[in-house]
Amino acid sequence: MPSFTVIGRTDAAVEDVWKLLFDPACFPRWWVGTETVRPDDGGGFIKWPTGHPNFPMPQQLRADRGSGRVTVSCQVSDIDFVWQLAESGAGTLIEVRVDIPDAEAHRLDGQREVIEASLHRLAALAETESD
Repeated sequence: MPSFTVIGRTDAAVEDVWKLLFDPACFPRWWVGTETVRPDDGGGFIKWPTGHPNFPMPQQLRADRGSGRVTVSCQVSDIDFVWQLAESGAGTLIEVRVDIPDAEAHRLDGQREVIEASLHRLAALAETESD
């Protein structure tokens, strides 16, 4: 299974990053390529990619606040995004591991670009909102 890890840091506190990461309604504000998010009946959420209003993508979110981990699993492509937060001085270390099934391996480079940009946007937004 192809995978990659991206690591970044923000001056925002873990709690400020957690608020944006734990709530899928916030995803369109920082997760590149996410236009709309709505809760679904099964406890997950539906994500509509930017520019594709007729392509709803069911997602599952699992959160473990104690370990600072949020996992988002795409139910269409079986791609898992594991976001891990840790204190780093007065700020937060953000690590994202992405696991892509072999059938979706052709998307590896594109997903890496999206996650790198999204991590940067998440970090910046958390800093802005913590002020």
